[in-house]
Amino acid sequence: MSERPQPNPDPATAPYWTGASQRQLVMPQCEACEAFHFYPRTLCPHCGSQAIRWSPVSGFGSIYSMTVVHRAPSPAFEGLVPYVVGLVALDEGPHLMSNIVNCEPADVHIGQKVLATFLELSDGVALPVFEPIDKKSS
Repeated sequence: MSERPQPNPDPATAPYWTGASQRQLVMPQCEACEAFHFYPRTLCPHCGSQAIRWSPVSGFGSIYSMTVVHRAPSPAFEGLVPYVVGLVALDEGPHLMSNIVNCEPADVHIGQKVLATFLELSDGVALPVFEPIDKKSS
C-alpha cells in the first residue's frame, strides 16, 4: 500500500493546516460582517470586505450529503474501503468535504450530527475528519 497523500499548504491555506496540526478547526471569518466562509478567499463572499481573520469554529455540524466509497481511487486508499466521504455543514455556516469516521458506513445518513476530530497522517500533520455524535442509526 502506498503512502496516503499529504496536504500541501500554500499561503492561503496554511492557517487551516496549522490549526489542524494543533487539533483545532479554524475558518476564515469576516471582521466586518462576522460571517465564516470556506474555502479561503481575499474578499468576504457575504459582504465583500477585505478584512478576513482566521477564527476557531466549534467543529459541530451535520451531514449535508455523503457517499460510501467501495473502490479505492488509488493504492493509498485500498486498506480503507469501504469509507464515507461526506459534505458537512458546520453549525457556523461553511461546508467541508471530509471523511466520516469511527462508525459503520451503513449507519451514516444525511442530517446526522457530527463533530470534528483529527486524524494524524504523519508527525505534525493532521487531517480534520468528522465522527457521528450519536453513533446509533436513527
